[in-house]
Amino acid sequence: MSTGDDSGLTEETVFTWGAPPLKFGAGASDEIGHDMAQYGVRRVLVLTDPGVGALGVPQRVAGNLGRYGIEARVFDGVHVEPSDASFAAAVEYAQEHGPWDGFVAVGGGSAIDTAKAVNLLTSCGGELMDYVNKPIGRAEVPSQGLKPLVAVPTTAGTGAESTAMCVLDILSMKVKTGISHWRLRPALAVVDPLLTMTLPPEVTASAGMDIVCHALESYTAGWYADSARRRPEERVTYCGSNPVSDLWCEKALSLIAKSFRRAVHSGAEDVDARTDMLMAATFAGMGFGNSGVHIPHANGYPIAGMVKEYRPSGYPQDEPMVPHGQSVSLTAPEAFRFCFPSAPERHLRAAELLAPGMERLPDPAEQLPRALVGLMSDIGIPNGIGAVGYGESDVPGLVPGTMKQQRLLATCPRPVREEDIERILLSSVQNW
Repeated sequence: MSTGDDSGLTEETVFTWGAPPLKFGAGASDEIGHDMAQYGVRRVLVLTDPGVGALGVPQRVAGNLGRYGIEARVFDGVHVEPSDASFAAAVEYAQEHGPWDGFVAVGGGSAIDTAKAVNLLTSCGGELMDYVNKPIGRAEVPSQGLKPLVAVPTTAGTGAESTAMCVLDILSMKVKTGISHWRLRPALAVVDPLLTMTLPPEVTASAGMDIVCHALESYTAGWYADSARRRPEERVTYCGSNPVSDLWCEKALSLIAKSFRRAVHSGAEDVDARTDMLMAATFAGMGFGNSGVHIPHANGYPIAGMVKEYRPSGYPQDEPMVPHGQSVSLTAPEAFRFCFPSAPERHLRAAELLAPGMERLPDPAEQLPRALVGLMSDIGIPNGIGAVGYGESDVPGLVPGTMKQQRLLATCPRPVREEDIERILLSSVQNW
């Protein structure tokens, strides 16, 4: 039986798209016991981080599971901005106290990504680096289906509840990377805006910029049909911008324009703004989780992985870190200047959605970067990589970390060379 492409076509004509079932709305998290019971599970591990654990939400979820006859245990040792070491600690805990029939992740992208890795390694075995993306890891394919994972985001940003990937720091290499395969996608996303009401403004701003970059990078990624024909076994999660992902990204950008500033500045009282931002995060996740991200995220990985002394307000202060949403946004204005010639009308449409009513600038290539800079300055995002501890002399050390992210750079609409990344980073030491 043939396993190749017998169509005779040389150009790509196929795109892929996938997303988990979604339960969205205030109070949705109080129905997880019923939802999990539909999978016939008896023992479930709830994974969260200490900050979310202290709020009592994971314990409430565990209690709800118990009412449906499901034994639940809470692991609250997830590390914010997880690493290979923190993934290993979570896997060790799961193995020691397992076996488990399913998992629930309660928290931001860190908790959801950690749960994905725990599910993968306890279901399929092997070592973490077996599955990490090339060229850093071996990018092996999961050998079987995973256990049911219900993802419950408590921040509006990563869209991890919708995606088939998880992100981590490799501490020995000082670089961020990921694991990507459709089997990692949660079985169900339960999105409850009430769980985000207590987020500090700084966290709201950073997480929200992750949504912005997801939507913009996905929308401006190389068009799926502009690549060479792939064989079935060569198809990857990130297939390039496509008609379905575009719809989700456009809607996410409209919601961001409507509610992002309100969520940062008055989010403790504004349920509507919080709802819009969580919906935008989920929508953008359904976009970029299939089409892909490119330069801003590729740059963000070494920016976060090589952090020196920066400790952001609103986050744990026990160690230096550049939150993911900040790290990916700091070079975004310059990255979109670089990408503009690939699809001018698409960049202008993105700017119109992000900043409706913004006057047209004499240089159209500046429209999207200036819309971004206006938003970032309004919500308190650091002014370039210089504001998180990097200077021009650090740029040569950052470039190799970006170039290792070939899975991401492959979806860039223009070929990307080391000198291009160096110029983008140098021009992003200060953005305004």
